[in-house]
Amino acid sequence: MKYLVLLGDGMADLPIDELGGKTPMECAKKPLIDFMAQKGEVGMCRITPEGCKGGSDVGNLSVMGYDPRRYLTGRAPLEAAAMGIKMADDDIALRCNLACVSDEDEYENKTMIDYSSDEITTAEASELIDALNEELSDGIIEFHAGISYRHILIIHGGNSDVTLTPPHDITGKPVRDYLPKGSGASVLFDIMKKSEEILKNHPVNLKRKALGLRMANTCWFWGVGSKPGLSPFKEKYGLSGSAVTAVDLVRGIAKLADMTTYDVDGATGTLETNFMGKAKATLTAFDEGYDFCYLHFEAPDECGHRHEINRKVKAIEMLDTVLTFIVNGLRARGEEYGVLIMPDHPTPISTGTHSSAPVPYAIYYSNNERNSGVQNFCEKTAEATGVVQEIGYDLLGRFFKE
Repeated sequence: MKYLVLLGDGMADLPIDELGGKTPMECAKKPLIDFMAQKGEVGMCRITPEGCKGGSDVGNLSVMGYDPRRYLTGRAPLEAAAMGIKMADDDIALRCNLACVSDEDEYENKTMIDYSSDEITTAEASELIDALNEELSDGIIEFHAGISYRHILIIHGGNSDVTLTPPHDITGKPVRDYLPKGSGASVLFDIMKKSEEILKNHPVNLKRKALGLRMANTCWFWGVGSKPGLSPFKEKYGLSGSAVTAVDLVRGIAKLADMTTYDVDGATGTLETNFMGKAKATLTAFDEGYDFCYLHFEAPDECGHRHEINRKVKAIEMLDTVLTFIVNGLRARGEEYGVLIMPDHPTPISTGTHSSAPVPYAIYYSNNERNSGVQNFCEKTAEATGVVQEIGYDLLGRFFKE
């Protein structure tokens, strides 16, 4: 038996007027996903434990079977692990977005324009991170380049007593009320102000401005945490695990759990990602003997943050295309398989940010079909079943045992 989790990040939503009061999941044409819902188990899962805030760090840890309240020290350390950054016990890591803010003289008076700087390319971003290291790194702080707008700041012997706000939560808002707070805040705010002075006149940004693109003219920090540790996936479940993702956060969780990760050329975390490359990598993982693959797609979440209704629908439809390719491959190989389909949290178009609300899930086994009474896999039908998985991080273990 091969086991697959198909994770549509931020896929769940609220009814949208422009979709006739339906959600993107409800509108998306996804025949195989709907078939699996019809012939499997459908319900709602409280993926965000009490006391936690809905987000990809909490959600993906839970879906992988780890209690975030026990294992989560912060989002950035998980991404640092994915990038191969070795943290000392007294280091702190912070997620560093290359963001676009407005051009007022005083930083406090600026507005958050775009948390991704028009999804700046990785090549451009690497040049900007190099410039920040050249000007600001001093043996205590160091920048590490990631993918697109997503990067990491390490502070050796840093102070994690700081309250930070994700930039995707404040698009279009003045930054004044969302600047770092706490005893460790002054260091970070100083770096942010200096970064704006360095980046706004960098040749990469001047070229982007000339092309009509948004400049990546500041660092914005969030997701602070210290060195984490997870129990190995194989010890926990007795199964060999793999993961396919474009996102450092998920790759970091997998690496900390001693799972094998697969890199895919052109995997970006957006709707323009290499969907079929990730599907092929999943089959490669199964061919190489892994029992389980965690296949993660960030695109629905990105579309939610950017209030892109039709693109979010399209992203969900692409998940069905990917799943069809994988299932056809498993059938051709004579493999029985189980599939768990779900998001890690909702990212409603109306709010553009993560929610802690329960999420729909569907479980299907090729050797144990049943009639769920559900025709279309979406939030409404999942809630109507009355089935609720109260402890989200227990769902994966139950998936393996049935």
